[in-house]
Formats: sequence, structure tokens, C-alpha cells
Amino acid sequence: MRRKKPIGKPIFGSPVTDDPDDAPELLEEFFRTAEWRDGDKVIRPGRPPLGDQPKKSVTLRLDADVLESYRALGAGWQSQINADLRKVRKLKAAS
Repeated sequence: MRRKKPIGKPIFGSPVTDDPDDAPELLEEFFRTAEWRDGDKVIRPGRPPLGDQPKKSVTLRLDADVLESYRALGAGWQSQINADLRKVRKLKAAS
């Protein structure tokens, strides 16, 4: 009887011990292709899907001192510009 050729990279290595009932070593490929779950829900890696009103990318020219002051806030400085514009324009917070 001919042995089947493996498809793709192996995800299991050789058993850790000589005990045939012992689980084999898990290789890096196993973790890279694994499916993450929280109960019955599959968790997909990466950026979550956009909501009902996705943000739009724009090009905006700002004075150097304004840009420096926002960048000095650190991470999330673009979101702070968005929040400040909402406040000035008296817009409701995005849902």
C-alpha cells in the first residue's frame, strides 16, 4: 500500500516521549494556521470590520504649530483632531 504524500507543511512533530498515547509536539505551523475561538464564535485576526459609518481618509493641510501640538499628544492624535472638530461643529458623537 502506498503512503499518501502530506499536503502542505506538517503541523505536528514527533511525539515528545516514546509513549504512543502521548500527544505529538506542536510545530509553529500549527499555531499560525490555528482557528481562534471564544466559545462558538470564531475570532479572526486583524482589523475588525468597519461599522455602519466607516471613517474616510482625507488630506488636510494644517499649520506646522497646530500639527506639532496634536502630534505631541502621542498615539491617537488623529482621533483627537476628529473629536475637537466634532465639538466645534456641535456634532453628536459617532455611534
